[in-house]
Amino acid sequence: MSRVLRAGLVVLALIQLVVGGWTLFFPASFYNDVPTVDWTPPYSEHLFRDFGSTTIGIGIVVAAAAIWLERRLVLVALLAYLSYSVTHLAFHADHLNADSPGWSAVLLAFTILSVLLPLALVPAALRRPRVAG
Repeated sequence: MSRVLRAGLVVLALIQLVVGGWTLFFPASFYNDVPTVDWTPPYSEHLFRDFGSTTIGIGIVVAAAAIWLERRLVLVALLAYLSYSVTHLAFHADHLNADSPGWSAVLLAFTILSVLLPLALVPAALRRPRVAG
């Protein structure tokens, strides 16, 4: 079970670090090149760089959880990830683009998966032994 938990955390961390790095260092590219991002203009370099930095921060916490697999750290990392992914899903579910049904379906599928994967890891995290102390 530890391997599954660690693998899931690594996937989540990599997603956050890649998206965060892209958004922080190449905000205009992220806005222009990722389908669906430009559905809610206007572009703001400041906002995108802040989002990228925050996303990297979540990625670091999730990566630390993958390395140490300490129960409390893993749960905090998953809850941090879910605090973002659940609200992200709620926003996009309410702001699908009627002119782009294909991209709307892809966006909805990815945002649903971004909630289901960390949610599926919570039971494995709860089964981790507590650290004495």
